[in-house]
Amino acid sequence: MIRQRLEELGAEQRDLATAAQVTESYISQLLTRKKPPPAPNRTDIYDKMERFLKLPRGELAVLADLQRKEELKRRLGDAPPAPLFKEVRELILRKCHPDSQKDMRAIFEGQAFGELERLVTQKLLDVVKKVAREELENERWLRLVARLSGRSYEQMRVIVLEFLDTDIFHLSAEHCVAFLDPLIESWDIDLATFGVEIVLNRRVARGYLKKFEFVEREPEQPSGEEPGLREFLRDPSLSGDATEEEIEFLKRLRFKGKRPAPLYYYRELQNLRDPLHFRKG
Repeated sequence: MIRQRLEELGAEQRDLATAAQVTESYISQLLTRKKPPPAPNRTDIYDKMERFLKLPRGELAVLADLQRKEELKRRLGDAPPAPLFKEVRELILRKCHPDSQKDMRAIFEGQAFGELERLVTQKLLDVVKKVAREELENERWLRLVARLSGRSYEQMRVIVLEFLDTDIFHLSAEHCVAFLDPLIESWDIDLATFGVEIVLNRRVARGYLKKFEFVEREPEQPSGEEPGLREFLRDPSLSGDATEEEIEFLKRLRFKGKRPAPLYYYRELQNLRDPLHFRKG
């Protein structure tokens, strides 16, 4: 449809790119299907393109959505998408805080391993991996976890090594029984901030409570200017050739319980300029 309308209007791909505020290369890749069309609810590109092409509002978004679904069906085959890792999902939902469990199940089951399920699974995996990595050489810990999961010490040694190499796309039921089940007491997530709270089994994990937040924060306000920096800036022999960018870098330096002298900033400036202190690319 886009190609046809461009021809009818006597317009070029670059004209459409300008109207949509994207590169001509991107438009070309969309039209040749080298890139999938973006999800309509995450972009304003279709509105801009429709205005330029003089198409009814929403028409391109509908077609793009159909194309995305056809591509998904082609990749997955004719069968409807099935939930991935059923045993993993059931364990994770069972560990969810009772107050949130019903809502989480509805969200998880609404998609075949959707974004939220991947986020939660990844965080649980990260936390348990960190514990396993720290305790890998701890025979007492390995024997305790082996006993909790009904395995021998030797079996647990092998499983922990395999577990440290796995990811969320290869997480098995055996990994769940061996680690996620005995180590995780519960988890919960705040859907407003995507903050995740994970409670670990106190018997096998130090620092049993873990919290992760996904929230926007304002940048920290700089504190008062260091006296040594003021003296450095006043002395032309030290700061005479310093650029604005370099001065901004020096202003961002922070110190706890120390007050650097003007000479410190001069040496820091020379370190910043020395190419030996930095890797290329």
